[in-house]
Amino acid sequence: MSLFGEYDSQNIFAAIIRGDAPCYKIYEDDDVLAFLDLFPQAYGHTLVIPKNAKARNLLEVDGDTLAKMMATVQRLTGIIVDELKPDGVQVMQFNGTAGGQTVFHIHMHIVPRWESQGIGAHASGKGDPAELAALQERLVKRIG
Repeated sequence: MSLFGEYDSQNIFAAIIRGDAPCYKIYEDDDVLAFLDLFPQAYGHTLVIPKNAKARNLLEVDGDTLAKMMATVQRLTGIIVDELKPDGVQVMQFNGTAGGQTVFHIHMHIVPRWESQGIGAHASGKGDPAELAALQERLVKRIG
């Protein structure tokens, strides 16, 4: 999919926002939703999405929405790093298929990284539901 086109209101993140698809939610306010990635690149891989924007990528999102999303990314990254104690953390955003984007609703990735693990562009498999639920509970307690 190219950088330009029509927003698909049936994409998985739009379905999650509507409540039509489940997620391991760790944070939500009027503007932003954050949840654990079902196909995590690393333990604690979190996605942050705007709830009210019909933007597929960075080129389509308005500045106010982007600012709210990034403020949440910064706050959650600090909490995730404090809680999980990784050696590093990646904060990523992809645009268009050639740029690595697979879901065409603007979103940010927070990926804790440990020196003992390699850095992969995509997950090798689906996360364990019990592990995701336990991590969700742990992070929700920290986020408040």
